Amino acid sequence: MCPMQMNREDFPILQREVYGRPLVYLDNAATTQKPRCVVEAISEEYYNVNANVHRGVHFLSQQATELHEQARETVRRFINARSTSEIIFTRGTTESINLLAFSFGEAFCHACDEIVVTEMEHHSNIVPWQMLCERKGMTLRVVPMRDDYTLDIDAFETLLSQRTRLVCVTHVSNVLGTVNPVGDIVTKAHQHDIPVLIDGAQSAPHFAIDVQALDCDFFAFSGHKIYGPTGVGVLYGKERWLDRLPPYQGGGEMIRNVSFERTTYNDLPYKFEAGTPDYVGTHALAVALDYVTAIGMDRIHAYESELGAYALQQLQQIENITIYGYNSPLSGGMGGAFSFNIAGIHHLDLGTLLDRLGIAVRTGHHCAEPLMRRLGIEGTVRASFAFYNTREEVDVLIAAIRRVVQMF
Repeated sequence: MCPMQMNREDFPILQREVYGRPLVYLDNAATTQKPRCVVEAISEEYYNVNANVHRGVHFLSQQATELHEQARETVRRFINARSTSEIIFTRGTTESINLLAFSFGEAFCHACDEIVVTEMEHHSNIVPWQMLCERKGMTLRVVPMRDDYTLDIDAFETLLSQRTRLVCVTHVSNVLGTVNPVGDIVTKAHQHDIPVLIDGAQSAPHFAIDVQALDCDFFAFSGHKIYGPTGVGVLYGKERWLDRLPPYQGGGEMIRNVSFERTTYNDLPYKFEAGTPDYVGTHALAVALDYVTAIGMDRIHAYESELGAYALQQLQQIENITIYGYNSPLSGGMGGAFSFNIAGIHHLDLGTLLDRLGIAVRTGHHCAEPLMRRLGIEGTVRASFAFYNTREEVDVLIAAIRRVVQMF
């Protein structure tokens, strides 16, 4: 048995049946399943440690605060940030990007300035910047995609100008599985003194992240996509940038002193964490990160790449299939997500019939409508993998697709 398969026992949901068939869960890019230790950490804290953090002098409050701040240190180690002051807890990647769009926009953006995004972005890394552009009278510039499903880096360079205030790029496309050359993008942007935000929602679960090595200025990811709970995420920012940004929200915790005449703000990272945090969720996120760290992110990456290569090989043997992005996952060393269509079968119909065979996949535009328009389609079927998936499950998927094809 592959060492990765041994960990399936930690995920009780993988043992259940759907429509009388063993569940084959291939919707991991949307959310991953949770190991038993994460769920137990949530119940344990609610049963035995629950108290509001930071404000209390009593034992439970101090214990909850310690777990919450230990979680911040766990996140710091996981992405190799320089300081815990650079780790802001949010509700997920979406809120992280919205936080940055508001605060960065207030501090550094003016009429006629520009924000650069790419054609591959999730709506969460498009819409907040559109809203900023509408507020400030700015322009959104878009890096095009080549026909081989990679970004046109030459075109990217031509978009950079004295008016560019920020570059926002997905690390890994949630549709194509393309692993973008974010290191090169950061280097080129920094040559023009332009900061870079990396959307790491689809990269952090699959391979090791080192924000200092990447030299990115901001990095965002979600807990629920890396075996942690929903409603918890992270925004990393270099301290020199975060110090210069105004708060995203007002309220408790983010203040130092309040009077009716004037309010002064708290130190980092609390300046951006108004109100009671999800201190149970942050602890559970830390447990999830410790869990994958114990397995080894390099081992996870190697296994998922091997599984992705096998899935790609099998998918390519299906007649009349179009796989979007298949040139890039393997060259990037990752095969975490495959989007495809089969001629004559609507993606929703294919996904619905696969569901009836016990296979969970995602259908639709995957919150990437501009990318769908670039591909000339309305949507795809997406199968996305985690380390607990197996070759046997790939075989079940392939057999099910063939069965559906025979029905049309």
